[in-house]
Amino acid sequence: MSKVKICETVLRDAHQSLAATRMTTEEMLPIVEAMDEVGYHALEAWGGATFDACLRFLNEDPWERLRKLRARAKKTKLQMLFRGQNILGYRHYADDVVEYFVSKSIANGIDIIRIFDALNDPRNLETSVKAAKREGGHVQAAISYTTGPVYNNDYFAGFARRLRDMGADSICIKDMAGLLTPYAAYELVRTLKETVSLPIELHTHYTSGLASMTLLKAIEAGVDIVDTAISPFAMGTSQAPTEALVAALSGTEYDTGLDLSALDVVSRYFAPIRERYLESGLIDPKVLKVDVNALIYQVPGGMLSNLVSQLKQAGKSELLGQVLEEVPRVRADAGYVPLVTPTSQIVGTQAVFNVLCGERYRQVTKEFRGIVHGDYGRTPMPIDPAFAEQILKGEKPITCRPADLLQPELEKLRSEMKLYERQEEDVLTYALFEQVAKKFFEKRRADAYGIDAAHCDPEQKIHAV
Repeated sequence: MSKVKICETVLRDAHQSLAATRMTTEEMLPIVEAMDEVGYHALEAWGGATFDACLRFLNEDPWERLRKLRARAKKTKLQMLFRGQNILGYRHYADDVVEYFVSKSIANGIDIIRIFDALNDPRNLETSVKAAKREGGHVQAAISYTTGPVYNNDYFAGFARRLRDMGADSICIKDMAGLLTPYAAYELVRTLKETVSLPIELHTHYTSGLASMTLLKAIEAGVDIVDTAISPFAMGTSQAPTEALVAALSGTEYDTGLDLSALDVVSRYFAPIRERYLESGLIDPKVLKVDVNALIYQVPGGMLSNLVSQLKQAGKSELLGQVLEEVPRVRADAGYVPLVTPTSQIVGTQAVFNVLCGERYRQVTKEFRGIVHGDYGRTPMPIDPAFAEQILKGEKPITCRPADLLQPELEKLRSEMKLYERQEEDVLTYALFEQVAKKFFEKRRADAYGIDAAHCDPEQKIHAV
């Protein structure tokens, strides 16, 4: 057994899970060089919800964040989370957009692309996997782990074989809701190690309180890499604490080789940032607690914070328990989809509507209808035809790869936003979040040329060059 490798998540998933992805680039940069010296296998630093949050909430260019992180992390691989055909957005994009986004991600500094599909539909991974291989990136293909009638080790092994055959360089078990129990992890890792000759990485969350035990059993079963978060941003709906696992493995055959004193430098840097987030309310105490009911509701960390936020905005925070009870019922109706972006948000939002409206499916979101229609791919279990009829009202579901129905869109997008363009990557920002991107581009121009963006017409904003 070789030493266990550590992927540190504080720059991406840890603050996404605890603080709604609000950590700024300026807060990250001063510690990156020290993190680069720790000896991590990788820093998960981009992708997931960071792209959206940079634009929508922080007025930051996510591409510039990536370039700045790359400039300071000279030794350690940078890793991102990529949603297959959804890229970093919430719909399927045409293949030419997917390919260009992968190319630009690697060109701007990403080494490892963790690619997953919310439905575990391999058809939704093909384009991004091929593109990443062509660009020389490391393809870490992910299995979205969940439980339900169809999910067993044979299912996961079969999916791992498909991912290997597609060209994956490593496999990630992506346990986004902390559902993987220690002994189930042991058996799953053993099964995957016997099935494919690829490095296996485990990503799990502390939501249910099991993460540290689950990581330990997975390590005993031969897992190669584990995801952890530095302690100020660990536990709750985030990952297990890095320092604790390093200490637990110290002096054993699994010793990570990482120095606790070096990790302490990182921890002491992030501690006051956590305190500021707590004082401002950016970290809600609810997401810091262990909730064993996650094993029942299957709600991942980011989804829980979204549900809390939606109910708070509606003035109905007291209904959280009812919504959590409704989530598994909606999930079952939707073919037992794993709950991970975007399906977690889609199922969660539909559950909120079902509770707030007082009648199930009286109001159906466009996105939930899309799952039933097949717009996101093939669900792990077939959706009941009677339920599909109720939601689709006579329209027939599609059965092909959803992206096969999409025409190339990159050139059209370029023509739509050419007046905003400052860098080649801007077209991708526009492709993913059109309205949010426009506001960002307009403010960027206004800031650059001293224009009051709130008091000039769009043509002035566009042509202020």
